[in-house]
Amino acid sequence: MSLTIVLPAKNEEAGLAKTLPILRAAFPDAEVIVSDDGSTDATARVAREHGARVLSSPYSMGNGAAIKRGARAANGDIIVFMDADGQHDPSHIDVLLRRLDDGYDMVVGARDASGQANRSRGVANAFYNRLASWMTGHLVADLTSGFRAVRAARFREFLHLLPNGFSYPTTSTMAFFRSGYPVAYVPIPVAQRIGRSHIRPLRDGVRFLLIIFKIATLYSPLKLFAPVSVTFGGLGIAYYAYTFATQHRFTNMSALLLSASVIVFLIGLVSEQITSLTYLTARDETGRR
Repeated sequence: MSLTIVLPAKNEEAGLAKTLPILRAAFPDAEVIVSDDGSTDATARVAREHGARVLSSPYSMGNGAAIKRGARAANGDIIVFMDADGQHDPSHIDVLLRRLDDGYDMVVGARDASGQANRSRGVANAFYNRLASWMTGHLVADLTSGFRAVRAARFREFLHLLPNGFSYPTTSTMAFFRSGYPVAYVPIPVAQRIGRSHIRPLRDGVRFLLIIFKIATLYSPLKLFAPVSVTFGGLGIAYYAYTFATQHRFTNMSALLLSASVIVFLIGLVSEQITSLTYLTARDETGRR
């Protein structure tokens, strides 16, 4: 099967100068696409000098937008996504492809603790992994890794779901699980990145918090809303029992808690139906194409 390697890049001239020659030597027949996200340095020129196909955007649209641009343009049956900052060793692509041959539709390179940018990022990613594992019922070893191999046709089914920002790995992983496409993880070492990270702790801390809710709503909203509903319901019944025993009356707070329980459950139920329709529509649209 034909192979396309997509590298989203923003001001990554140094990383590309190191990575592209190794890629070309290891995979001379592969299509290599550098999706340039509005770089202001020599990223596009360096990519062309090393024989990559460059897809440039006139301004920065985000990592996810670069991924979508590369996925749409890829000619290969298999697409490998990897960072352009030198963290990912091209020799590990073969490991991903071998697992893909075992019948998986997506294979993700899972980083260990030493591969995290810093301690706080490592703690956050560990939490996301546990949450995603609980939501899906499958072990999720690295929810946010950008190093992955996918079957192109499967991945394109979910392009409309992918955000333009940094959380495309989260969205695509949960979408594959939700649609019943098998996902595998293989452990890989990760090197220190070349150049400056584009992650900003304060801004992206809020963004990562929103990822938690996105994980739930992408996979099964009722798994998030149902426990919240039960909690409100339990508090309402407990408070009613307390006020009845001490004051012999039903209070407004008990009514509010019980009402919140019903409302939260109904919101979760509606969200579950919308999620199911979203994936059904994606499959239908792909089938028509």
